[in-house]
Amino acid sequence: MTYSIARLEAATISSWPSITSALDGMWLARFARGYTKRANSVQCLDPADDGEAEARLARMVDLFLLNDREPLFRITPLAGPGVLAALDAEGWESFEESRVLAMPLEADFAELAPVRFSDATDRNWLEAVAALAGLDRRSQELLDLIVSHIAHRQAGILIRDAAGEAAAAALAVDAAGIGVYHSVVVRSDLRGRGLGRAVMHAALNWTRSVGATEAAIQVVSANTPAVNLYTSLGFKEAYRYQYRRPR
Repeated sequence: MTYSIARLEAATISSWPSITSALDGMWLARFARGYTKRANSVQCLDPADDGEAEARLARMVDLFLLNDREPLFRITPLAGPGVLAALDAEGWESFEESRVLAMPLEADFAELAPVRFSDATDRNWLEAVAALAGLDRRSQELLDLIVSHIAHRQAGILIRDAAGEAAAAALAVDAAGIGVYHSVVVRSDLRGRGLGRAVMHAALNWTRSVGATEAAIQVVSANTPAVNLYTSLGFKEAYRYQYRRPR
């Protein structure tokens, strides 16, 4: 199945919003006070909009410095050749390749563990994710803020262990018919026991139940266990992206 990169990008961007943003033509700069690179980078949304790239890149650098952030460019297949040439001319280096995986949502997955669904702004879910991911207080506050900006239907999904402690969690968002998944995390002492699969089954089923017909997830290419989990669920690679930064 061939997926529209523009449609997948729209879904992944809107399902993980920034706190503030700015546009220069179809170049989108997003800022979330440093919480995740995806929400703190600039990207081009139209490969045809690559004119005057060096001047626009300079404006973007100034904008990032104004917002007290390290300039980052997220390079997807929507970045035109003029964008790449400007970054090369300025010596911006590439790092951290990620994959966007997608699949159709055609049938429900088996329920592998009891799960609790809540609004993702629910304090119990947010605190559970913060604890599972080892977030400090500032990062937890920024996670709270980002989640509160999600305009689409969303759900916080949580699995607890026999003692009632948080064991695994995920955020599921129905972004205009595409289920997108974030903050998928399993407690470190419970990894390798199928809880990641269980929480993803629940997340996929939830998005299908509210009308999503496709699913997408972003994963760092070097995260082999996560890549293997998602591909075993039926996800296939749609495209890759990477970041670039000034040397």
